[in-house]
Amino acid sequence: MCGIGGIVRRDAAAAVDEPTLRRMAAALRHRGPDGYGLATGTGAGFVSTRLAIFDIPGGWQPIRTDSGSLIVYNGEVYNHPELRVELARDGIITATLTDTEVVLQVLERDGLAALDRLNGQFAFAWWQPRERRLTLVRDRFGVRPLHYAFAADGSLVFASEAKGLFASGEIRADPDLQGIDDVFTLWGPRAPRSPFADVHQLGAGSLLVWEDGHVVAERTWWRPEYAPADTGGTAEELDELMRDSVRLRLRADVPVGTYLSGGLDSSLLTALAQDASDHELRTFSVAFRDELFDERVHQEEVAAALGTHHHVLDIGTADIADAFADVVYHAETPLIRSAPVPLYLLAQATREHGITVIATGEGADELFWGYDLFKELVLRQQAEHDETALERLDALYPYLSAPGASRGPVWRRFFAEAGAADDPLLSHQTRAAATGAVKAFYRDEVARELIEDDSTQRLRADLPASFDGWGALERAAYLEVRTLLEPYLLAAQGDRVAMAHGVEGRYPFLDHRVFEYAARLPQERKLDAALHDKIALRELAATVLPSGIAQRPKQPYRAPAVAPFFADDSPAWIEEALAPDSLRDSGLFDDRSVAGLVRRCRSGRATGMREGMALVGILSTQLWHEQFCGAARTAYPEETAEPKVFIDMDVKSALGGVT
Repeated sequence: MCGIGGIVRRDAAAAVDEPTLRRMAAALRHRGPDGYGLATGTGAGFVSTRLAIFDIPGGWQPIRTDSGSLIVYNGEVYNHPELRVELARDGIITATLTDTEVVLQVLERDGLAALDRLNGQFAFAWWQPRERRLTLVRDRFGVRPLHYAFAADGSLVFASEAKGLFASGEIRADPDLQGIDDVFTLWGPRAPRSPFADVHQLGAGSLLVWEDGHVVAERTWWRPEYAPADTGGTAEELDELMRDSVRLRLRADVPVGTYLSGGLDSSLLTALAQDASDHELRTFSVAFRDELFDERVHQEEVAAALGTHHHVLDIGTADIADAFADVVYHAETPLIRSAPVPLYLLAQATREHGITVIATGEGADELFWGYDLFKELVLRQQAEHDETALERLDALYPYLSAPGASRGPVWRRFFAEAGAADDPLLSHQTRAAATGAVKAFYRDEVARELIEDDSTQRLRADLPASFDGWGALERAAYLEVRTLLEPYLLAAQGDRVAMAHGVEGRYPFLDHRVFEYAARLPQERKLDAALHDKIALRELAATVLPSGIAQRPKQPYRAPAVAPFFADDSPAWIEEALAPDSLRDSGLFDDRSVAGLVRRCRSGRATGMREGMALVGILSTQLWHEQFCGAARTAYPEETAEPKVFIDMDVKSALGGVT
């Protein structure tokens, strides 16, 4: 696992100087704390910071072949041993035991057709100097990030994180209102947008080809497709697929642990990992001092049942406030939830316990329809013919209102009126409406500008041609994968907070073979008529877990939103960030409206989810703006340590470089 970056010049004779690459390396060093490598040459330069997982002594990047083809690569391809054997049969012998070199050699042999053969999570840049061709690629689900932008001289600058672009000195950090509005609509900026003006994210399952100064291709090489069959896959097939996916994701030259929330998904993953592991499995959990959010009883039950070596991180409100600014810096985006903060602290604790690779349960709810959003959609559709169906909505989302608060016609009307029945985004209009509470605090001029570029309208325009042919629940599943999983769960709550501490997350449910299995399952094997969820997955869990755990209802992972920032011992920066002068400096929010919200929060009257998201959204935006775009924007020093690999691309050499 690594951080990668580089620059390719439009002018083939222009240089990329070493200090520029050293600044990029320093900005990305948290992603690769074990060291870094550089490659420089006429017209191009590349950098890779390394978290050593495979071939620890020999797997340094950049890597290049005898032809001069070069790669910088972030991620893991889990089937690299099998691909290495295949290469050997063709007479191609690799010099290292890394998946990085295997990917490069398969690309040289097969071209971009090789992507379909890769089972893993990755983002990479492949440089072919003879053609002056750079190909940027991102994995199917967008587990690993990749950003790019164009400098004033036409150079293409890319990096795992946007801060790598800014560290180059060739890209400036300025706000993009549409990217920020994406966050306040569906929780995350949706590729190719980012919260920064003219800074693009490569989309999940996408690639971009730049050749001799111009982008010559930009396309999707994989996207979610749904084709439910009458019978679908068997229970035995799911068991075999999940066990193989977990087995592959335990491959490493370092120990692998799991995050254990106490819910179905992480418990099943942990049970399968325990079966497949040849050492005592280490498990890690977040526990909250506020019992409203705490799941430690369930976590400890699973750990005891499976016999894992379990570690619990106890989180209080002060811990969230103290780490919030750091999380915003690593997320590089405004946030609407505080939930990434405990996971940032959990990754830190995991690293302190000597574990740098963690398997987690993300993806199961999107694939097997575990979120209440799917049940809500069914009830909303039923209500078109039977109004009593809306009464069943009262049982959904008990955690979204204050304890003891009553529900009734107003609550139900919110669901009934959120989107027209023929709206392709019907399933997600309730989320957009709830999240959009923060938009009420926009300055008038910001709100007027955004009327012309609505996030949901852009999403409708980007839907795939096959979308209209899917059922309503398949559409909802696609939107969850593309608007929640990719830009939020795998980014702000996944890659960014883990890699801030040099911890690699792995996601067995996001093996593309598991997705394809789930996509062809008939609806009743995921969500039945009685609204029981994840049927096939629960049946598998019952074979390896106690029945109480396998059948436990979902408790969504959440963290306190308001309390951390208005306690007696809250950090002074909170008041400063929400002060009228600071709000006017950033230019996004109306200071008088925000003052009213602050009064409600300070008095304890802001108890609902919408006000909590509004507070976190405004506060995180203020921090984000100050860190990246304001007068106190981050300065990026050069990396002072010597590179582990230095390649002069103007000098022909064998694979690798000079160490």
